[in-house]
Amino acid sequence: MATILVVDDELGIRDLLFEILNDEGHQVELAENASQARAARLSARPDLVLLDIWMPDTDGVTLLKEWAGAGLLNMPVIMMSGHATIDTAVEATRIGALAFLEKHITLQKLLKAVEQGLSKKAPAVPAKPAPTAQPAALYSNMSNSLMPMLVPTAPVAANQAVQSFDLNGPLREARDSFEKAYFEFHLAQEAGSMTRVAEKTGLERTHLYRKLKQLGVDLSRGKRGGA
Repeated sequence: MATILVVDDELGIRDLLFEILNDEGHQVELAENASQARAARLSARPDLVLLDIWMPDTDGVTLLKEWAGAGLLNMPVIMMSGHATIDTAVEATRIGALAFLEKHITLQKLLKAVEQGLSKKAPAVPAKPAPTAQPAALYSNMSNSLMPMLVPTAPVAANQAVQSFDLNGPLREARDSFEKAYFEFHLAQEAGSMTRVAEKTGLERTHLYRKLKQLGVDLSRGKRGGA
């Protein structure tokens, strides 16, 4: 994916953005002030920078001017602030900032801004062919009882077993078995990205984490990545 530099003096913001962007598969570099940002920009050569405006040593707009004046603004920069005025946002975009995000930043706005920023440098990716439609369910006579075997609508990978569920047990156990298989399928389809699984299943990330732990889904990086 891409290398993204996050510059923000608030630890909570840095940690949150790191978690989200890392979960999306990006390499994330962190800096808490302009001095660290300068060093990280030279060493990591980021594809995109998320730059806070209000910082203790040098504010983000001043740093943006510095990079622009030195000919170092060769990557998209997205400004962030919870207190900036319209004039500040206009000045930042005039200097060369690609966009301006107002805190608190929603997940959808963040990912959309990052996608647009990276598209300024990344070549176009050809669209994937539409998956072949599969029947909703198959039935197999096992031990003289009908056992529905769930077949996902997307193509099944070679190493993914078709799930079957015992309808003779309690409803709660059958429901938990289905939900576990459902989330494991989507984790595999989305290469372990909790962000995309949350969007796909319509659950908030914190709720999704709690649900997966409750169902006993293995959240280790290797399993989530389909290894």
